Amino acid sequence: MDPFEVRMQFLGLLKRLNASQQSIQKVVGYALKYFSRCGEDLWDCIVEECQKGSINNRINILYFLDSLCETSLLAKAHGGADGGSSYYVDYVSRDLGKIVEYVVPDGRHGLPNLMSTKQILESWRSKRVIDPQKVDDVIAALDSRKDSPDAPQDASGPPMAALPRNEVFKRIEEDRERHKRLRERRWVQPVSHNSNSTQLASFLPITDDGDGDGELTLDIEFENDWETTSDWNEDDDDAALDENELCFPSDRSQPMDLSF
Repeated sequence: MDPFEVRMQFLGLLKRLNASQQSIQKVVGYALKYFSRCGEDLWDCIVEECQKGSINNRINILYFLDSLCETSLLAKAHGGADGGSSYYVDYVSRDLGKIVEYVVPDGRHGLPNLMSTKQILESWRSKRVIDPQKVDDVIAALDSRKDSPDAPQDASGPPMAALPRNEVFKRIEEDRERHKRLRERRWVQPVSHNSNSTQLASFLPITDDGDGDGELTLDIEFENDWETTSDWNEDDDDAALDENELCFPSDRSQPMDLSF
């Protein structure tokens, strides 16, 4: 096929995209198949459809990009990319702010997509799919918006059109499918990016932040837990005393020593 035919077929796939994994994987496979010949053109199609599509179709495209990034990194790990390219991950990283603006437009119109978008962004940040600092900037921009579900509709702007009843039910079912898939993927934690063999954690090499793709997933997971764990405080003392009372209900002569 010539580039024009590739582009037109890809646009057709994007317009028919839904939340099912079969639909998403079909578009992902097509995008990767023609990346070497028409990668830039296909990315332009994604951005264009994300800008012009319905609010439901835009969130479908974002979940499609989530799977596309994951598959792109797998293809890169198996040596399928030339010149160290990460396939479409580079495009997503470059245009992340623009994509999120299209998926979650300003005002009440974008509210249905806000929570799902933040979930995907947080997943990309924790797995280092995209530079965490870049993801933080986009999330901060979303959080800084003044619009909220209780904010009044701007009288000067056009009223938000109500979705048809069948579209509402379709969105509910698709959200269930998407959230189920996202929860499943949060627990996919490979031991190492550089080895197919399973090793004990104590025998894994120590890595630094500057190691890039060589940084172990184990290190990333520990760092995420370390950053989100609070310091020991009075609530922890109370919780420890309660646990001790449950385990040793008859031993009340002396309180448990929590001093360090």
